[in-house]
Amino acid sequence: MGKVDFGGIKRQICLAYVPESEVGDYVLVHVGFGISLIDEAEAHRTYQLLQEMGQLAELEDIEIDP
Repeated sequence: MGKVDFGGIKRQICLAYVPESEVGDYVLVHVGFGISLIDEAEAHRTYQLLQEMGQLAELEDIEIDP
């Protein structure tokens, strides 16, 4: 298990599929599972694209884990 931060939203996720991941890595996450490591540039491009598409607004309604 690990904790990810996506735009200030912190969640516990399963890292069983990416056992090589380390603190500070960028991980592609789907339904609570880390499924692939990605580089920092790709992570930033993906975040920017989601922001431009308006897909991040739903994060405002998510309860943040303490």
